[in-house]
Amino acid sequence: MADLVITATNVLASNGATKRTGVAGATITAGQSVYVDAADAGKVKLADNNASAATADVKGIALHGAHSGSPIAYVEEDNDFTPGATLTVGTIYAASGTAGGICPVADLSSGMYPAVLFIAKTTTKAVMRIVKGGVAI
Repeated sequence: MADLVITATNVLASNGATKRTGVAGATITAGQSVYVDAADAGKVKLADNNASAATADVKGIALHGAHSGSPIAYVEEDNDFTPGATLTVGTIYAASGTAGGICPVADLSSGMYPAVLFIAKTTTKAVMRIVKGGVAI
């Protein structure tokens, strides 16, 4: 499989979602996985699970687009999250090796730092709970 093809305008958190805000440290699109860069004043940047443990420390999924230096909101947890892509029911999705990407967990390979993002409960909805391993596989 490949990374999810996300339609940014369809990314939506439910009313019960846990959300956070920050300042973008890169150009970010709705639906991309993000981390908080402690080495760059806590700016929110695109997560990448094969670059380093730091960039794989996913904090959430962006809810809208932002340019570097602009405010950004992201969802951390949500029982009824709409990631803006067609999902396979029961599939576990993780941050991918593409900056900001999301892929099925089965696509992860050696050298990547796994960060599970959500499990699809329908073809459009997911239960989002981030679980990070912290070590490369």
